[in-house]
Amino acid sequence: MSGIRDILSFPKVYQLWQAPFAQHKFKPLLKHTDFSNIRRVLDVGCGPGTNAQFFQGREYLGLDINPRYIENATRRFTASHGATCEFRLQDVREYHPSEADRSDFILLNSFLHHIDDDNSDKILSRLQHILSDEGHIHILDLVLPDSKGIPRTLAKFDRGKHPRPLDHWKKLFTKHFKPVIFEAFHLKRWGIPFWSMVYFKGQKQ
Repeated sequence: MSGIRDILSFPKVYQLWQAPFAQHKFKPLLKHTDFSNIRRVLDVGCGPGTNAQFFQGREYLGLDINPRYIENATRRFTASHGATCEFRLQDVREYHPSEADRSDFILLNSFLHHIDDDNSDKILSRLQHILSDEGHIHILDLVLPDSKGIPRTLAKFDRGKHPRPLDHWKKLFTKHFKPVIFEAFHLKRWGIPFWSMVYFKGQKQ
C-alpha cells in the first residue's frame, strides 16, 4: 500500500482517483450552505485545488504541505480565478492571519484522517482562532464503520492512517466547535456504497 500512497501524492493521479466522487462528496455541504454569504474561504489540506471550483468569485486561500499539489493548483487556477484565488505551501498550524483576515468559511475535505488525534486537536484548536465570529467550519472525512463490508475494508486500506468511527469524529469535532450539522453519508458507485463519510458544520463555541 505504500506504493499507492506515494503515487497519489502526484496531482494528476490524485485528480483521477478523486474525480468520480468529488462532486458527490460535496452534496451535504452544498445542501446546508448559502454560498452567497461567503466572503473569505480557507481550504486546509487543499491538495491540487480540487475544491477551488466551488468558490469562484470568493476570496480563496488553499494551504497544503505538498509542493507538487501547490504548484499544480497554482498553475491550474490562479490564471482563471485571478487575485481572489491563492495557494500557499504552509502548515495551517503556522498560519496566523490578522483579525481582519479571519475566514468565515473553513474547509477540511478528507484531511484529518491523515492526521493523528494529538495533531488533529492542535489543528482544530488553531482553526478556532482563524474562524470569524459569524463563520462556520465545514469538515468532510472518512468514517471507519463498525460492521464489515466494502466501506470498512476501503477505510482500512486508505492511505490516510486515521479514519475514525462516527462517535470518535463527533467527540473530536465538538471538543473545539459547536455543532450545527453532523451527518453520516455514503459515497456510492453503481449504487454500491464504497466509502462511509461524515459531514460536520460547526461554529465557534
